[in-house]
Amino acid sequence: MKKSSIASLVGMTLVVGGGIWYALHGGGHAPAGGKMNGNAPQGPTTVSIVAPKTQDVPVTLQANGTVTPISTVDLHPQTTSTIAKVHIQEGQFVKSGELMFTLDDRSERANLDKAQAQVERDRAALADYQRQYQRALELLEKKFIAQGAVDTLKSQVDSARALLQADIAAARAAGVDASYTAIRAPMNGRVGAINVYPGSLVQMTTLLTSVTQLDPITVAFTLPETALAGLMAAQRAGAVPVQATLDNSSVAVNGKLSFIDNTVDPVAGVIRVKAQFDNKDTALWPGQYVNTRLIAQVLKDATVIPQNAIISNTRGTFVYAVDKDQSAKVVPIKRLYAFGEQAAVSGLNGDEQVIVDGKQNLRPGGKVRIAAADKPADGPKQKG
Repeated sequence: MKKSSIASLVGMTLVVGGGIWYALHGGGHAPAGGKMNGNAPQGPTTVSIVAPKTQDVPVTLQANGTVTPISTVDLHPQTTSTIAKVHIQEGQFVKSGELMFTLDDRSERANLDKAQAQVERDRAALADYQRQYQRALELLEKKFIAQGAVDTLKSQVDSARALLQADIAAARAAGVDASYTAIRAPMNGRVGAINVYPGSLVQMTTLLTSVTQLDPITVAFTLPETALAGLMAAQRAGAVPVQATLDNSSVAVNGKLSFIDNTVDPVAGVIRVKAQFDNKDTALWPGQYVNTRLIAQVLKDATVIPQNAIISNTRGTFVYAVDKDQSAKVVPIKRLYAFGEQAAVSGLNGDEQVIVDGKQNLRPGGKVRIAAADKPADGPKQKG
């Protein structure tokens, strides 16, 4: 009984082992018309293709900027005095030369009158010395006076003339001091907060108000240093248009590039630039943040393909193209500039059949079948 049980167990083990061996080794051939096992060659992959396009591609740069006035002037008195009258109001727009403040000018006017009177006195003294000198010359011709006396009068004339010139300069200086009592707008602009009132005592350190030029106005922003060469070339070719858009508005204000800094920030790797805008309607206000957009350069006759045809991985950036034997070949490329769903690239001749859809199932050298226009390629679409 025991020997029979052992024999049965051995027989069952052989049957199970044989089944396992049969399963692992294929156990014969597939029936006619059936599928081959996993080691059999795979059929061609259905793909869709595009032909590269050649076109001019404008390289657009975008950056956040800050509205900055071309000029802002803080007004201070140039003398110690009291405010006699304030001629403007806060927030008022003024024109260059417009009277803004009047200071108490009684002392300055008195000094000016005194200096002018001194000029008149010296002018009269000079005229008298000149008459005496002319008479002395006449007497010298008649031998009625010595040459020494004539020379003395000549010296007095020269001294009186020099004194007159000094007094004229002093009167001019007194006039300048008197002009400081009338404070005028240095430029066209908008008045800021006014910090003084009639009767206020002011000194040279006292801030009266400020005037900010609003038209034209500038926007300052930074661009990557890689854009510098194209930006310089564009500026040499002519005006570089710039658009500025406020965060809460879809209306763009048009201007032009006005300034490129002379150094690149070595830490951030950016360069500071400015654009100038006409601002008659005061759409831009100092201190505002805006979005700027400009065309740095134009890539002439660039090769353009869809971005979802591009593959980037550890091996680099490339596309699949259909080879002559209907297989997939790898073409290394360089992405020059991306815009929307398209990208300008280098590395293509322009006559390739670039694979767009179905590339996720491809391997280099794999056979492909080009899908008809009304049939999709294998697998879901994906971006490279």
